[in-house]
Amino acid sequence: MRPSNRLRNGPYFMRSRNWLFCREAGMKIEQRYWTEGEGWQLEGSGNLEGAADWVLVFGGSDAAREATCLEELRQYYPDALVMGCSTAGEICGTRVRDDSIVATAVHFEHSHIQPAGIDITDAGESHDAGKRLALSLSHEGLVHVLVLSDGLRVNGSELARGLRENLPQGVAVTGGLAGDGGRFAHTLVCAGGKAAEGRIAALGFYGDRLRVGYGSLGGWDTFGTERLITKSKGNVLYELDGESALTLYKKYLGEHAAGLPATALLFPLALRGEQGDLVRTVLGVDEAEQSMTFAGDMPEGTYARLMKANFDRLVDGASGAAGVSHEMLNGSSPDLAILISCVGRKLVLKQRIEEEVEGVREVLGEHAVLTGFYSYGEICPHDAITRCELHNQTMTITTFSEN
Repeated sequence: MRPSNRLRNGPYFMRSRNWLFCREAGMKIEQRYWTEGEGWQLEGSGNLEGAADWVLVFGGSDAAREATCLEELRQYYPDALVMGCSTAGEICGTRVRDDSIVATAVHFEHSHIQPAGIDITDAGESHDAGKRLALSLSHEGLVHVLVLSDGLRVNGSELARGLRENLPQGVAVTGGLAGDGGRFAHTLVCAGGKAAEGRIAALGFYGDRLRVGYGSLGGWDTFGTERLITKSKGNVLYELDGESALTLYKKYLGEHAAGLPATALLFPLALRGEQGDLVRTVLGVDEAEQSMTFAGDMPEGTYARLMKANFDRLVDGASGAAGVSHEMLNGSSPDLAILISCVGRKLVLKQRIEEEVEGVREVLGEHAVLTGFYSYGEICPHDAITRCELHNQTMTITTFSEN
């Protein structure tokens, strides 16, 4: 669907033709994937016959730029809202691919959706963007919000804060930051029209028969000395304990320092917080300023510590997140699960990457349709109080069930 009112640096809105459904069955879901060699293929059996309200699309950044793919997808689902982003890997069932596209089409029987989007030019606009997105969604009957954001121009912490400060109590936000493999050059978000950089898409879910669960867990181990952030600005870190943060970081990385910023995904930083550690991933480095840019805020006066991977705990973290999200459905079986896992986990697990997805399947059962992507940041409540925080290096899972 085309945006009906789109303004640069302002919200634009898209509505599905089929706004509200009141039939007996629950959600109906159909999944397809695209590869350069095979084109579009149906994953499992299909039962929608084009009657989708929402299509969630995740694809490699090169594939996401291919307009023909999205045009072909709209032929399958002509009345659906198309929403998605570029990735650092795509999840379809328990399969993880690169440079593919996975499309998950959903038909709601008793629920409805309201989408909104906004374009921004730099990270300084992130809080305002979150606020405007939150206020552009109708709050009456709002159950949940899913957000997909540009992964490089946005301060994820500020985006999350703008959303949670302006949404009703009890409404959580989950989602993630778009990826670009290990290149960190261009990320894309699709919000009804073509995929573009600098875009943030939000989707509100409504209906008293819709159940939404969520969970987010990591599995990394801290090591080394805890250090105080003595100089920073927003998501840019300059000094730890009064010394150059980049210089200290390179000392820890050793031979891995030559591959920055990509190799930084192997060694995130943990920020000590009142409600537990928040993990932050490096998005870029500036040799001239001796600074490091992170996906979220690096507040002065906060203590930070390096982290490293623990293979088994990463896989267990994914299963744990699935368990938490399932429990929140209050006994309902999930129809759909959206898995957003950090690209750093993918780089660490390598050939074992599908183990974390298989662990999720074991917890959620065979009925749930699994889709998702590897991201530059994950958005999920830290607990039942916070409603919305930026995480890095986690597996974040959002489950949906319609009764």
